[in-house]
Amino acid sequence: MRYTYTRPDGETAIYTDPKRYLFPLVLAVNFSAPFFVMAMYWAFDRDPLWSLALLVYFFALIPLIDFVLGEDRSNPPEAAVPELSDDPYYRTLLLFSVPMFYVVYVGGIWFLMTQGLPFWAQAAFAVGIGLVNGNVNTIAHELGHKSGAVDQLFARLALISIGNGHFTSEHNRNHHSRVSTPEDYSSAWLGENLYAFALRDIPGAVKGAWKLEKERLARRGYSVVSYHNQLLVNWAASIALALILALWLGWSALIFIALYKFVAFFILTLANYIEHYGLLRRMQPNGRYEPCGPQHSWNTNHLFSNLATIHLQRHSDHHVNPMRPYQSLRNFEDMPALPSGYPGCFGLALVPPVWFAIMDAKALARADGDLTKANIDPRLREELLANPAV
Repeated sequence: MRYTYTRPDGETAIYTDPKRYLFPLVLAVNFSAPFFVMAMYWAFDRDPLWSLALLVYFFALIPLIDFVLGEDRSNPPEAAVPELSDDPYYRTLLLFSVPMFYVVYVGGIWFLMTQGLPFWAQAAFAVGIGLVNGNVNTIAHELGHKSGAVDQLFARLALISIGNGHFTSEHNRNHHSRVSTPEDYSSAWLGENLYAFALRDIPGAVKGAWKLEKERLARRGYSVVSYHNQLLVNWAASIALALILALWLGWSALIFIALYKFVAFFILTLANYIEHYGLLRRMQPNGRYEPCGPQHSWNTNHLFSNLATIHLQRHSDHHVNPMRPYQSLRNFEDMPALPSGYPGCFGLALVPPVWFAIMDAKALARADGDLTKANIDPRLREELLANPAV
């Protein structure tokens, strides 16, 4: 597809998106990874060790591919962005992805329940498909930022598959307004480990979404316990799908369905943790926080993982322009930069001492060495300010 635009000198130019067909290619690689592992399991005499392959793919192979391919810092010409943003091809790709998550989910649970795998292999494969299908949060996130009824419906359907049906309303209305402030439970504090953060982020998001839905229903005169409650409908649909699978494959499938859903759900917490770690929007004299800028989100331009997450890793532009479609998101130079793509950083975050050793110095540098300019864990504030060496 060629986009015509006018350059600043008045000349007409043509822009072709070099990643137009790379987005579906990388998404297809992710969707096919579980089925490739199944094929290798059958090809190699049903060796249960293949159940570990998705863990290796996510935490080792993707970071390696990112390292080899490097970063893509290119941006579309700003004058071409309106036409690029309106191209229906990119939206269709998102809509088509949603049923594919269900194919992977159902196919994966069928595989681990029918192949006579030992328990550890069943659990490993459930975690693996949860990691791969955790990208459902990314697709739902992009669709949830669109206003069309079809987009909102597909965002809900995507999130129902992992039981995260409360995400869209809370993310759009709470996280985006409070991002990188001490009050935002989805922005990690400097010195806060992933597991402590999860205890803030997960219940905080559920409570925040419930409060928003309760207020919406009250304005319309509906009871909070009714079929009008979108959160209850979403959660009930997720449970119903799990029960249908259990009736088909056996009740023990619920163990692995729960594990799968937890991992796919927890990917969102991992993403929230690394996206704003330690970055602070400062309070202004008028008592309001400064506007959200590119400097309030961590970015990475590593090519493969950025294609897989449909440019979510260009997070600065997303928070400055939340309605800008993924294909048009820009790279900002001299902005907070993560050391790897999201899967690589997830691996670091799961081991807090390693994460702190790498990221605390980066966060402190972004604060010009002044901890009062960082979003510090209030439980450690006095200790950190007394001993600022991190």
